[in-house]
Amino acid sequence: MNESRLHWQAETLWRQLQPLLPGLCVEVVAHADSTNTRLLERARLSGGGRHERALYRSPEALPSRGEPPTPLGRRADDTQPCLLVAEHQTRGRGRLGRNWQSTPGASLTFSLSLPYEPADWSGLSLSVGVALADALDPLAPGQAPRIALKWPNDLWLLDPAVVGRKLGGVLIETVAVGRQRMAVIGVGLNLLPQPVRDVANGFASLNELEVDITPPDVLHRVALALVEALRQHEREGFKPFAERYARRDLLLDRPVTTTAPALEGTARGVAEDGALLVETAQGLQRLSSGEVSVRLSGQADPAAAAADDQC
Repeated sequence: MNESRLHWQAETLWRQLQPLLPGLCVEVVAHADSTNTRLLERARLSGGGRHERALYRSPEALPSRGEPPTPLGRRADDTQPCLLVAEHQTRGRGRLGRNWQSTPGASLTFSLSLPYEPADWSGLSLSVGVALADALDPLAPGQAPRIALKWPNDLWLLDPAVVGRKLGGVLIETVAVGRQRMAVIGVGLNLLPQPVRDVANGFASLNELEVDITPPDVLHRVALALVEALRQHEREGFKPFAERYARRDLLLDRPVTTTAPALEGTARGVAEDGALLVETAQGLQRLSSGEVSVRLSGQADPAAAAADDQC
């Protein structure tokens, strides 16, 4: 486990998460192109048949000063769980090949890779979004949320002046390694205002909710909730998350426009498998995430949102 300039308390994270993720490695790097890309490359290098290096090291077993680092961090090519944090991500990306612009210290960007075998993958990004939002914005009974979820993978900060502004995003990718499949769950959250361009739906940051918040603070709040949600979804699918999602559904009962397929209608929530339901003149339509983009009617075209996703 490598600590960087911020005080990440990686060992504390490791001790908290490893009972749910045996063999876990926690890595913190100052710079990375994309944490998702690095973990996907690492899984592909393993190929399912190569000897796995450093499947487990205790927090005290750090590389010696003279040990050369691997190109991808402390473990080069294994398929054990890894939480990889980048203080500055230079080539973050998201759904539909979109990019994300970040400023060092103003964002939390990390990815979690793990072997994953859910009975149903459907709605996984929604389950992850629920876990993140509930960890950052706990709700008492009857309390209105400050953080909403925009189908299928965005977190928005609700704003009285407008519908809301983009706060963060989730990118989930998978790769087959031998007989198993690895999932890589990427998370990007804005913490401070940043000089970004082309943010079609507005920019929000967590310091609007808590002034002195730091990237390590946020990571420690969301990491366990994320892992617990992944394990629950693996067992039960999206269904147990549906009610919590509905409470934060940004699109519910609002007019929307979609692409691929091109539809106009009113969002009517999500189904038990996480599909978006849109009531149109032709009847109720079900949309799976795939290559679908959704925007609230009257907002900019989602295809033009260069800062739409962050992983």
